[in-house]
Formats: sequence, C-alpha cells, structure tokens
Amino acid sequence: MAFSDFIHDKAIELGKDSIRMTTAAGSGHPTSSLSIIHIVTVLMHDVMNYDPADPWNPGSDRLVLSEGHAVPAVYAAYADVAGVVGKSRAEARVLKRDELIELREADSVLDGHPNPAEGFPFFDAATGSLGQGLSVAAGLALAARKRKIDKKIYTIIGDGESREGQIWEAMDFIAENKLTNVVAIFNCNGHGQAGHVSVQQSAESVAAKAKAFGWHAMSIDGHNPDAVREALINATKQDKPTAIIAKTTKGWGCPTIQDVSNHGKPVPKDKLDAMFAELDSMRTKLNVNAPTAEDAVIGKPAAAVAMERKNINAGSFDNALRDAGFGSALEKKEMATRRAYGAALLALAKADPRIVALDGDVSNSTFAEVLGKAMPDRFFECKIAEQHVISAAAGMAAGGFVPFASSFAKFISRAYDQIEMAQITRANIKIVGSHAGISLAADGPSQMSLHDVAFFRCATRADNGNGSPASVSFQPSDAVAAFHCTVAMANHEGMCYMRTHRPDVPFIYDANTEFKVGGFHTINEGDDLTIISAGYMIHPVRDVISKLAGEGIKCKLIDAYSFPFDETKLLAAANNKRNRILTVEDNYIGGLAGAVAEAAARAGTMRVDSMTCDRIPKSARSPEAILEYTGLSPAHIEKKIRGLLG
Repeated sequence: MAFSDFIHDKAIELGKDSIRMTTAAGSGHPTSSLSIIHIVTVLMHDVMNYDPADPWNPGSDRLVLSEGHAVPAVYAAYADVAGVVGKSRAEARVLKRDELIELREADSVLDGHPNPAEGFPFFDAATGSLGQGLSVAAGLALAARKRKIDKKIYTIIGDGESREGQIWEAMDFIAENKLTNVVAIFNCNGHGQAGHVSVQQSAESVAAKAKAFGWHAMSIDGHNPDAVREALINATKQDKPTAIIAKTTKGWGCPTIQDVSNHGKPVPKDKLDAMFAELDSMRTKLNVNAPTAEDAVIGKPAAAVAMERKNINAGSFDNALRDAGFGSALEKKEMATRRAYGAALLALAKADPRIVALDGDVSNSTFAEVLGKAMPDRFFECKIAEQHVISAAAGMAAGGFVPFASSFAKFISRAYDQIEMAQITRANIKIVGSHAGISLAADGPSQMSLHDVAFFRCATRADNGNGSPASVSFQPSDAVAAFHCTVAMANHEGMCYMRTHRPDVPFIYDANTEFKVGGFHTINEGDDLTIISAGYMIHPVRDVISKLAGEGIKCKLIDAYSFPFDETKLLAAANNKRNRILTVEDNYIGGLAGAVAEAAARAGTMRVDSMTCDRIPKSARSPEAILEYTGLSPAHIEKKIRGLLG
C-alpha cells in the first residue's frame, strides 16, 4: 500500500474521531482539527521519533501545538497509536479510542486545549492562548542542546495567530541561536475566528516573513501526505531553522462545514452521519486503498535520563558575594537586593547544572549578568522580548532545567498572559522583577511596577492540584534576604516570583537567617501597634519606629517577605494591645494590604489600616523624594502611626 493511501485513510478516520468527540462535548473546533489532520497524522504515525508508551522520555521528539484549539486531531492520533496518559508513570495507562468522547469533561485528561498537567504528558506546555507555542519550542530546543540530546521540536502554528508579535520574537531568537532542531509548521487555511485572515497572514506573506527572519521556508500542500512527509524529513537537514508553510482547508473532507462562520462549532448530532459520509467519499475521490497493519511506522528514541531533582546548597552568603565580586559591599554591609540576586544565581548555577538564566536585555540592571559573565553557557540573552522570555523559560523547565527569567518588574507585566499559561502548565520557572515598586524614582512610572504584588499574590491562594500554590512570591528587604529567597525559589517545585529593588540598602539580617516559602520575620518588638511591611519599605518604617521608640512608643515590625503566609501564625505574631495593624508598601492596593486585611477579616480579631501608593507616581530625583510625592515618606508614616494611636 502506498504511504499516501495509508495517511489519507488514517486522516479520514481520525477526522471522524475529531468530529465525534467535539459533538459529544458540545463544543470544540472540528474544522480546525480537520485542517491539520494530515500534518498530525504524518508526524505521529511516521516522522516523529517518540515512544507512545513512554511520553516522559526526555529523548523523544516533541510536538508543541501552538494552535491549541485544534487539539482533537492530536487526541485522536494519540489514541490510535495507543499513547499513554496519566499525571505520572505510576498512573500511566493507555488512552482508549472510546475515551475520546470524554473530551472536556471535568474528570477527563482531554482538556479543551493542550494541558499536560491534567494527565496528557505528550505535550510539554499548556497552549491555547495563541502565539506562545514557538517560544516554548525554543526553550525545549535549548534544553536539548544543553543536554546534547538529538531530538526535534515540531510546532504547529495557525496563520491567524501568526499576527501575534511573540511568534516573531521567537522566530528572531531561534534564527539567532541557530536552533535547527526546531521546525515551525504554519497551518495556512486562510480562516480566523471572525473571518478570513488578513492578506498579511496569507501563505505567501508568512513564507516571505520567515525568509526575512533568516529561516529556510518551504511551501507545500498540507493535505498531500508525500509532500508533508518530505518537508518534515528535510526540515532538520538545513543549516538554519525551517518553516513549513502548509496550505490547508479548514474543515477538510467536509464541504458542508467549510464556511468561515463554522469556527468553533461542533457538528450537531443529527448531522454526524452526513459528515462521516462526506469524509468517506474522500476515499473514493482520492482512490485510497485499504490500509494494512505494517504501514504504521513510529520511531523508537533512545532512552534519555531525566535530570536529577535534588535540594540545592548554594553555600554561604558571604562566599557568594565574594565570588560575584561584591566583597566591598559585604564589608560595607550595604547592597541592593538586585545585586544579591545576581550573586545567588551564580552560586546556585555552580552548585547545580539545572540552573539557567534568561533575560530581556537588562541583565546589567537585573544583575543576571553575574551568571552570564562567569558561565556564559548557562545564560540566554533574549533581548527585548519579555513574552518570549517567559514561554521559553517554560520550555526549558519542561526540558528538565530550573530557569530564572528576569527583567524589570514593569516589563514583565507584558507577559502576564504567558505567566498564567505557565501556571496552567505547572511550569517550574522562577521569575525575578527588578526595579520593583517606586524606589527607583528618577526613571519615572513607565519603569515602575505597581501592580505586580497583587497579580502574583492572587495566585498564591490557588491550589495547583498537588497541594501547592499555583505560584509563590518573595519581597526581600535586604541583600541577605534576597540571597536566601533566591535559593528558596530554586528549591521550590513550581512557579516563583521575586521583586528586587534598585537602591542600595543596609543589611538588616544576620547572614545565616532562614528564609522560606510563606515565611515572615519579626524585626522589632512592641505592643502599641503592629506594622507589617516588606521589600524596600521596611527601611523607612524602621527609621520611623526607631524615632518613636525615643518617645516611648513601641511598635512591632513584621517583615512579611513571602506569599502565601500562614494567616494564623502571622496574626498571632501581630497581636498587640490595641488589636490594630498597619500595612505599608510601595505598590498599589491589593498586595500585602489585601492579604492581611482578608486574613484579619476571616479571623475577626483585628482592624487593619494600610498605606499604599495611592496616586500615579512620576519622576523624582531620589527615593526620598518619590516617597514624599506618593505619601509614603517617613513623615507620612509617622503621622499615620500617631493618628492610629490617638
């Protein structure tokens, strides 16, 4: 039997399954699935070198479905090759064809869009928010190169989503780094959701753009099995990455549902037989012979060993600072938290080969450059492309590494969607936002992050399905805290965020002080009022407390440096004779103030007042000046405390 007959026959049967499962679900994208059905069939039944019985094998070729809504085609093909599903090897079982109709059920491993964390380990990342898959592929390719594993990363991208800027961030990065093991497959069916794609996303335009970005571009008929196979086999033989521009038909094989208005519409139950008849008629039209068992050929990759997960000992704070070239700061006992992050990153990388760093052209400000200069093979410069930074980090995490992704905290906000997708994936990535809050002063509000604490804090109360938070976060107040919080991030399994600040500040903590997820420290004792703060604001609050102590006013100061904190323990530590708490932070409301107020409301024992940045800031020549402008200066804090004490 000819190869093309085998693929056409499979595509027809898998197309029926795609229609059947979306109809059973009452939602989904059968026409998009039919559009990629030949590409998926050739990949999963012939070209890809993977073991369906062991989707966790690091040596396998990988498929990233950036066009996530077309996932029924992959589910159908995976069931056809007896692929294994489950959240771990201990739960592994073969996906059966009759399970396909459970698509989108709450207890099914078949989510509406790719979601490996729910038990479909064939994928490495959650996709569906369009434009992110190629960056994930870049991260997977980097991980494979670092580990010297010969594997290919295939990515299917919709023509409509190719308007997303992140696609071209990734195209740039992949070409620059000569990641020839990445194959980008643009599915050009000419249809978006609301109508036809722009002429700028036509197959011809996409091919021209790919060439302009330094890629080898091949245009093919995406429903011609031989053409698809030849393009995929030749793709990784080039001296630069290859983009395959596949012209396809949305709703292939079913003329009745090929109208542009059918995006995301399942076939009604009473129309199923008619759709199946249309697909069956394709056998006659294409003159397809009946398949035989030996026509299926799936490669068997060499088993690769997973990278060992272990606790990382980064050594002492003092040694780390000296190794990073910060000995003078150690003697002076004054240093910005961002610099301490750089020292910790280098110490961690020396202790564990899994530690890598990605940055967005600000490594000399985030101090990720400390690692980049000392160990350049462990540092990846992504340039000004924050969305790509986060998704590529998710890909590297899937490849077994522990990636730290850094930029200005303000610029990281461009990638909040990518961060949410990484949370859905349960990606083990560590995000560091430098120049957080308002203390950088002179650069003004375009460089200040004021929403980040609330954004990341909200995810700390969500269970990731394994009894851990969807994300944890840290706000270190001095260099010692920043060093130990960075180490805690590396040893925590799951997403972490840490904000660091620009100004140098004096050391508060002893070098051996312990910092952990959800921890807090009582810096100053007192029973008149409890002040809870974090990050840079700890320092002006300490100054005020010291001044008031001279008048006999004793305030307690708690450094709540991590979310999610233990509410019961924190409120017990915050207890005072007036049962009042004041929170102080240099960001907008919704962060520490919200967390403490919610805890107090649940307990019903304390009243919480707050001081936050309550106006849009501007440039100022010093941290002191910007604190004055936003009502957070020591004078403002003192006035607030005196008012609360009557």
